[in-house]
This record gives sequence, structure tokens and C-alpha cells, in this order.
Amino acid sequence: MPATKDRTSRNRTASRLSRPFTLWREVLTAYAAPALMAGTAGVLTGQQDLAMAACTSIAGTSAVVAYLVGTWLRHSGQPRRWTTTTSRVALTAALVITAAGAATLLGWFTAQWLPAHTPIPATPWLERLRIDLPVSAALATTIVTLRWRSTTTASPA
Repeated sequence: MPATKDRTSRNRTASRLSRPFTLWREVLTAYAAPALMAGTAGVLTGQQDLAMAACTSIAGTSAVVAYLVGTWLRHSGQPRRWTTTTSRVALTAALVITAAGAATLLGWFTAQWLPAHTPIPATPWLERLRIDLPVSAALATTIVTLRWRSTTTASPA
């Protein structure tokens, strides 16, 4: 009997690891997880701006970045060869630097440039974007890249 239990355990583990990468699940998780965590933190600490940002800029950025990175990684069902042969750490680091850098520029543009050059007033929630966007982008990129990479067959350890 122990052999049957061991074989069943291995089959369950293998089926969990071979689950296909499902983009809509990744995007939903990328929105829900930070919204719940940051929203809870905002409510418990009495920071209304954090509670509001949890469902807007933090979770929204995470979902958009998860969608963009996931779509790029899937590349119409055929991953790019270098994304499957590069080490997980190097691939994740490259994508995180790219996504966080783009989000930092977008956060700066929104918080600094828009109020200075348009009739949009400078407000505290605009200033939050300089932190919310790059942090959310980095976390979402890391999670989606690692989850995608765990579903590819040619991934070196």
C-alpha cells in the first residue's frame, strides 16, 4: 500500500506542476491579492488613502502588468526561445527591471509632468503613483514570470 500512496502523491504533484498557464487567472489573482492585502492594511491602520489606492492604482497596476507580461511571455502560444533557456533568476530580473522602470517613468510623468503642464492639479493621490506603480509592477512581474516559467517544459533550474 505505501507504494500506491507514493505513486498517487507523485501523480498529484506532477499534475499541479503541469497545469497550463491561464492568463485570466493570473490577472484576476494579480488584482485580488494586492487589493485585499493593501486594503486590509489601509483599513487596519486607518489610512484611507491606502485603502482607496489598494483597489485603484495598486491592484489596477498589478492586473495590467500581469496581463501585459503574461501576454508577452506566452507569445501566441509559442514562447520565445531565449525565455525558456535563460535561467529563471535572470529572466525574472530582466523583466522586473524593465516593468518597474517603465512604471517608474509613468509614475513620474503622472505625478510631476501632468500637473506642471496641464490644468490637472497636483494632489496627494498623484504623488502616491510614484511608489505604487513601480512596486506593483515589480511584484506582478515577478509572480507572473515565475508562475509562467514553472509551466514551461524547457526550463532549466
